[in-house]
Amino acid sequence: MKSVLCRLLPVILCAVLCPLIGRAAPARPNLILILADDLGWADLACYGNTFNETPHLDRLARQGMRFTHFYAGPVCSPTRANLQSGQDQARFGITQHIPGHRRPFAKLTDPVVPLQLPLAVETFAECLGRAGYRTGYFGKWHLGGTGFGPAQQGWQVAEEITGNTQPPKSSGGPPQRTAAVLADKALALLAAHRDQPFVLQISHAAVHIPLSTTPELLAKYQAKKPMPGYPSNPAYAGLLEELDQSVGRIVEAVDRAGLADRTLILFLSDNGGLEHEQGGRIVTANRPLRGEKGTLYEGGIRVPAIARWPGQIPAASECATPVITTDLHPTFVELAGAATPPQPRDGVSLAALLRNPAVRLARDTLHWHLPHYHHSTPASAIRRGDWKLIEFFEDHSLQLFNLRADPAESDNLVTKEPARARELQAALAAWRKEVGARLPVPNPNHDPARATELGKDGGRKKQP
Repeated sequence: MKSVLCRLLPVILCAVLCPLIGRAAPARPNLILILADDLGWADLACYGNTFNETPHLDRLARQGMRFTHFYAGPVCSPTRANLQSGQDQARFGITQHIPGHRRPFAKLTDPVVPLQLPLAVETFAECLGRAGYRTGYFGKWHLGGTGFGPAQQGWQVAEEITGNTQPPKSSGGPPQRTAAVLADKALALLAAHRDQPFVLQISHAAVHIPLSTTPELLAKYQAKKPMPGYPSNPAYAGLLEELDQSVGRIVEAVDRAGLADRTLILFLSDNGGLEHEQGGRIVTANRPLRGEKGTLYEGGIRVPAIARWPGQIPAASECATPVITTDLHPTFVELAGAATPPQPRDGVSLAALLRNPAVRLARDTLHWHLPHYHHSTPASAIRRGDWKLIEFFEDHSLQLFNLRADPAESDNLVTKEPARARELQAALAAWRKEVGARLPVPNPNHDPARATELGKDGGRKKQP
C-alpha cells in the first residue's frame, strides 16, 4: 500500500499544483497598451455615463480591474513622455504639448518646451526589446519629429498615424476611419507574432477635436435622448463608440488566438477630458470632477483606466489606489523580466497591485508641474494621501483640498489647515528642485488687456 502511495503522490501533487503554479507565475506576458486621446474620467458607460455607449470597454472592466484614481499628465506630450520613460516629464522640460502655446503678453513667460524626448532615454520598448520581446507601435506619438519617432525609441514595428480619418484605400473611395485602421494594424501584428512575447501600443486620435464620426453613428446619437444634466454630444459619442469598437476587435483577436491568459491589456487616456472647443462649444464634462485638460484640477489629470489579465487580475475588481502613467514603465519591465535601465525612476511597479487591489504601494505622494498657460495659469500640484495642494505661480496663491471628502475640489482648506498647506508646499518645492523643474519668470511685456492672446503662430516653432 505504501509503495502504491509513493508512486501516486507525484502524480497527485502535479495534478493539484501545476494548474495553480501556471496561473500564479505566467512566463513573460504579452503587453497591450491602448491609449485614448482627451478621453475624460466620466465619459465611459462603466464610469457612469448613460449617453455614450462603450460596451466593449464595459466588458473589459467586468473582466478585469477598473481604476478610480488613475492619473496622467494634464496634456498629451507630458503624459507620453513619462509613460515611455518612467520619469516625470519635468526632468525633460516636456511640461506642455510639443511645441507649446505662446502668450507674448501674459503675466509670466513660461519655459520653452523641447521639441523631442531625448534619445538617451531608455523607453520600456527598448528594455523589452533587449529582453526578447517583439515591439509594435501604431498611432499618435507627439514626442518628436524626424529622427525622434517611435522607431528611434525601441519600437521595431512603428507607424505614426494621426487624425480621426485616413486617406481612402482606393481612388474615389470614402476616407478610412482611424480607429478601424489602428485595429487592423494591431491585428496584423498579433497574427504575425502570436508565438513570441510582444508589447504593442495603440495610440488613438479619438476623442481629440475636431470631432467627426460615421454618418450612421452620428444619426444614432442625434436620435438618442440626452443624459440629464450632462453634455450629450452626438459627434463625440459616435467617435467614442468607434474607439470602443476598435478596442473590442483587439480584445476579440487576443481571445480568439488563445492568448488571453498570458496577455495584459491596459486601456487609459492621456489626460483629462477637454470640456470646451476653442470656439466655446461644449464637448463633454468631467463632473463631478473639477476642471478639464490643461489644468491641475482632478478633471485635467484623473483619467479612466481599465486592466484585464484573466487569471491574474481579479474580474470585476476596482482599485482606488492613486497611481500614475509614470508607473507603466517599471510595471512592464518587471512583468517582462527585463533589466531596469540606469536612469532616474520616478514611477513604481504596479505588478502586485494589479493582482491584488488591496496591496499598499511604497509611495504615497504624486506630483504635477504645468508651468504654462493652457486652460489655467502656470501651477504645480502635489497629492499626498487624500490631500492635494495646487500652487499657482502668477500670484503665489495656494489651494488645498481633501479629495476623499471633496472630490469636486470646491472647498479650499488653506486657511483651516495652514500647517498642512505649508508642509505640502515645501515638499512640492523640494520635488521641483530634485527633478530640475523649469519655472516661469515675470514677463517684461505683460499687457493685462492682451494677456490671453496667443502668438501669431499659436506655438513655438523655433527655440532660442
